[in-house]
Amino acid sequence: MQCYVDNNLLSGISWAVMVGRDLVDVNCVGWADKEARTPLRSDHIFRVFSNTKLITSCAVLLLFEEGKLKLDDPIEKFIPQLGNRKVLRPDATSLDDTEPAKNSITIRQLLSHSSGLSYGFFDPGTAIYKALNERGVHNPMTTLADMVDVLAGLPLIYQPGTSWEYSLATDVLGRLVEVIGGQSFDKFIQARILDPLGMVDTGFIVPEKDQGRLVAYYAGADLMEPMKPGLTRIDDSPFPGAYLRPIARLSGGGGLVSTLPDMVALIRNLLPGGPTLLKPETIALMLTNQLPEGQWIRFAMMGEQPGKAFSLAGGLILTPSAFDHPDAAGELYWGGVAGTQWWISPKRNMAGVMMAQRQMAFVHPFSFEFKRLAYEAVGQKAKIVA
Repeated sequence: MQCYVDNNLLSGISWAVMVGRDLVDVNCVGWADKEARTPLRSDHIFRVFSNTKLITSCAVLLLFEEGKLKLDDPIEKFIPQLGNRKVLRPDATSLDDTEPAKNSITIRQLLSHSSGLSYGFFDPGTAIYKALNERGVHNPMTTLADMVDVLAGLPLIYQPGTSWEYSLATDVLGRLVEVIGGQSFDKFIQARILDPLGMVDTGFIVPEKDQGRLVAYYAGADLMEPMKPGLTRIDDSPFPGAYLRPIARLSGGGGLVSTLPDMVALIRNLLPGGPTLLKPETIALMLTNQLPEGQWIRFAMMGEQPGKAFSLAGGLILTPSAFDHPDAAGELYWGGVAGTQWWISPKRNMAGVMMAQRQMAFVHPFSFEFKRLAYEAVGQKAKIVA
């Protein structure tokens, strides 16, 4: 990983690798702030973006364990305005070109991004992309309840349960937690997840006393050439002052900051061999594909990814690709746009966390290489022990 720092492709990266629940490697290379030459430490705070989704999914599954919801409940049971959906017809160019939804959106579909919702990030030029952005669906000064009201007035992009699209579904789940839990989303996860697991640096804002620990955020030199050297600082992304002051939007899809030790605590508490955040049978369900046979994850920039499915809490590798280690079959994984990633491998009895702050780092070669190297290192360790 030091090579990526030396070649000005990453400012810094920290990581932890576990075998079972035991840490077998923890390290940091590079800088928390490249310009100030501040060495990266394990206690530095990162914008974890879509790592937030794992915490939101766990919050929903805690309510599931308590019998307060069923996975196949229609969402309108709890959020009435999301019932009676309309769906854009294939190749629709207008929001009026719709047909009635054949089924309600279910909580299972929201957890697995198969609900028919979109994000408004990955489909530029489409009618729904324009509508979501014009109506301010991502406005950080609006609440989750406000966001749901915007979504209620827009059609779905496909019939619920018939496809996969990365979407605002996890933010809708944040609102679901508020409605069922009877308190704001941040208070619920603080009481039920963050405090019990000792995740002391995870939250929607960085307290003033800790803002010196927030890692600088960078963009690469060329999105289409990820190995082209060069980093440009973009601390004001996704908006000026992000994470430094309270805002109305408690984004369950991407609003949290965290540290390496906090993310390790979360992942460790989803692994066998000790007390777990969720029941073992719930964790087993988290490791189960929720998409119909032959349906795969698909991103506009990367196309369909055969062999990559989705569970209740992240992606699932059913068939490893050329970028994956051969033993990655069965791996549960996900990560944030800036390069904070986690994975759990039941086959290898290992897990890992990586923390970086480079825009679009989740598709950068370093992230694939790191995971392959971790698999190889753990395999070598197992051979030495044997």
